[in-house]
Amino acid sequence: MHQRSLFVFLLALCFNTGVWAQDPVSSPILQSPAPFGKLPATVRPIAYDVTMSVDPREATFSGVANIKVELDEARDGIWLHGDDLDVNRVSVNGNEATYEEVLDTTGVSRIVFDGTYPAGILDVEIAYEADFDRNLAGLFRVEEQGDAYALAKSESIQARRFLPSFDEPGFKAPFDITLIVPSGFEAISNTPIKTRTSDSETGFDTVTFATTRPLSTYLLSVAVGPFDVVEYPDIPPNMIRETPIPLRGFARRGRGEDLRLALDTTTELVEIFETALNQPYPYKKLDIVAAPAWPSGATELAGAITYRESRILLDANSGPAAYRAMLQIHTHELAHMWFGNLVTPPWWDDLWLKEAFATWGTPLSLSEFEPDGGHEVDATVRAIAAMDLDSLVTTRAVREDILRNRNIRNAYDAITYSKGMAVIAMADTYFGADVFRPALGRYIAEFADAQADSPDFYDVIGRVTGEPAMTEVFESFVEQQGVPLLKSNPVCTRQRKGINVVQSRYAPLGSRIDRTATLWKIPVCVSYGFEDGERGRRCTILEGQEEIFIDFDEASCPAFIIPNADGAGYYRWSLPPGGWSDLTENFHRLNTSEALSAMDSSVAAFKAGEGDFESLMTVMEAAASHKDRRVAIAPMATLEYLANLLEGTDGITALRAFSASLYRQYFDQIKVSDNMDDAVLAAQLESFLALTARDAEIRRELAEDAARFIGLSGSRDPTALTSDRYRSALVVGVQDLGAVFFNALIDIGDTIDDPRFDAARAIALSSTLQSDLSEHVLDLALQGALGPRETDDLIRGQMSNRATRDATWQWLKANYAELVRQLPSQWRRRTPNYARPFCDVEKADELRIFFEDVGDLAPGHERALLQTSEAIELCAALKAERVQELIEALQVG
Repeated sequence: MHQRSLFVFLLALCFNTGVWAQDPVSSPILQSPAPFGKLPATVRPIAYDVTMSVDPREATFSGVANIKVELDEARDGIWLHGDDLDVNRVSVNGNEATYEEVLDTTGVSRIVFDGTYPAGILDVEIAYEADFDRNLAGLFRVEEQGDAYALAKSESIQARRFLPSFDEPGFKAPFDITLIVPSGFEAISNTPIKTRTSDSETGFDTVTFATTRPLSTYLLSVAVGPFDVVEYPDIPPNMIRETPIPLRGFARRGRGEDLRLALDTTTELVEIFETALNQPYPYKKLDIVAAPAWPSGATELAGAITYRESRILLDANSGPAAYRAMLQIHTHELAHMWFGNLVTPPWWDDLWLKEAFATWGTPLSLSEFEPDGGHEVDATVRAIAAMDLDSLVTTRAVREDILRNRNIRNAYDAITYSKGMAVIAMADTYFGADVFRPALGRYIAEFADAQADSPDFYDVIGRVTGEPAMTEVFESFVEQQGVPLLKSNPVCTRQRKGINVVQSRYAPLGSRIDRTATLWKIPVCVSYGFEDGERGRRCTILEGQEEIFIDFDEASCPAFIIPNADGAGYYRWSLPPGGWSDLTENFHRLNTSEALSAMDSSVAAFKAGEGDFESLMTVMEAAASHKDRRVAIAPMATLEYLANLLEGTDGITALRAFSASLYRQYFDQIKVSDNMDDAVLAAQLESFLALTARDAEIRRELAEDAARFIGLSGSRDPTALTSDRYRSALVVGVQDLGAVFFNALIDIGDTIDDPRFDAARAIALSSTLQSDLSEHVLDLALQGALGPRETDDLIRGQMSNRATRDATWQWLKANYAELVRQLPSQWRRRTPNYARPFCDVEKADELRIFFEDVGDLAPGHERALLQTSEAIELCAALKAERVQELIEALQVG
């Protein structure tokens, strides 16, 4: 190691937090510490001109990046980003300079000039080459069905792996991109192709793309390969947009037609967003790209949205749940064209301004696209899911300072996406769509092609709506951790009828949360119903911890009260025992979101040690018979959690019997229905009854169908399973048919070209309970034989099984260093989650000790380690306090 490099590295370690980490000394650069977070704001790119030679059949690619850089002050060098790039030439204003990647695993680099340049514009040219990544990071290559493809995964800080750049969201600049690619291969980037010329002697084409609007580097698209191209009619002009938008689909060879359903939805969805925001689609074209492999579900690359193909391709075997999932992810990515792409947060602590708004916009847009699809309830489902993570003392706020690059990916969680979405939905519902949404359109218009942070958002919303309370609500929920709990006590006397409400922070049994340390400004709406079928509603904004009384001003007492009308509030609530009894008797009168809120608050009370299990059973029985499928399946997650608590006890049999009593008859009624919602529900019920309730008859039928589907006893029947049943059927096949099915499932992998089958196959293999087959599963994981995502699934599956958990944990500790090499770099931070199925305090201690030794192999793992350790401890506390009560209640029931 060079002495100078060592000095810079050690100095950076000494000052990796605090002021220097955010605003390092700018000059002289050789004496300043590397910025582990934001680059200096006094240096910024104003334009890029990039030429790259990309041949996915080779092991390497090369490029030349010309960057116009603006300096606010005289400097002798600049910081920028580059990660594992072999730079062979650097010049500044035509003069030779030097480039060095400092010893920071997040790709911070520097260019040292041949002297000091004054404030002004510099022309920086960097020639480089690099290896294609083979693990779904940066510019990676992947082989599928004998063809090779190259794709760029830029978000969040991976553009630096294929392009020396200022790789932060706030540094927006226009790009001119040229790709040199093999003749006959498609080339995709963010804008339409301007020219394409062929060189018959070299066998390569030079493809030049039109200049982009100002873009962040994380939105850059580069894709090259023998893609099928699906030409589609342009998105026509409308009242908002004067010009048509070219629309095309790209999928790997032979799969282009499976993009048709996604393309069919695109024009209408784009127009819904344009009308709602009063802002035109911002880019010159729209490509829908199905990637043969992709580390996330999809990424909103500007003008070239790229999806993991299993999330966007639909074929004859795709069930209705797959279609619904496609709609949801497709709409989410389309929303990003405005939220994140056109208006961009300057840094990752404001990630919610793109992800939460895209998540919120998805069910709203789909409700217009499919008015009878029930999409509006999806917001409630996601909000409730976020509350479990938000119930940890180690949770993060929606908006939280991020000082180091290595912690950026920790912001991509349910708090950012789903809690952020829930807060937006709560404000939209309470203050009214006619107040909130026009202000949102103004926000987009004011910051188009620029950056905006949370204070910018608050300013516009407060100014346009004239509702200062709205800004206060947003700040209250966005800037603070935790879930509010409203202790609610109905009052019904001759003099007064209403409900007393006091707020605190929700805390489960065993938690270290201080319940009184956090207060929110909460929009509270209470709904109530009378014996004659009439409903009432009262709303207020709850401030402070003191008790408030919400007066119903009614002549008679309500038959029931629900303290979260329409399930629109991001909070949990409690009722005294009599209030719960009244509510469950009238459960059928609750709308879907109210019923989901009631189910969640009942479970939360049990986990906090404040509700008895018999009451929870009554609520689950009421929910399971609700007319909406999302309410009907809501108890399943709780029953699966309780099954983990009861592992190894004599209560597990009673829990399975109770689970079957809730759902078996329901399943028999709807499994022959032709209704799409019934078909989705039937597949979910079948899976639950087979895997959690362990219904013998259903397992036998699934095993038979799985055997026919893979041709275990002869020719295969591809109609035996739809994609909605892959997981449950293949898992049962592995567990009940043993080694013969397990081995056949491995052998058949290359012959079934279906990415959903590939994903289900890995989960099924990981479900084996046999020790010899478990060893084979772990060998497959260590070899990376099935792919990075499948490797992750193999480990998680083996850790989820009580029969294989302890052996897998010992294997994991022994092979961790080799295993993480099989995982994309952005996933490694979450590997402490492998231990989540444990329910033993000693295992939490063991996990912490283990990561003291291996943590350097998983940068950014600290958050996952804290949260996993806490979750294990909370599980152990609940198990110690409530398992015996749970067993007794099940046996009596």
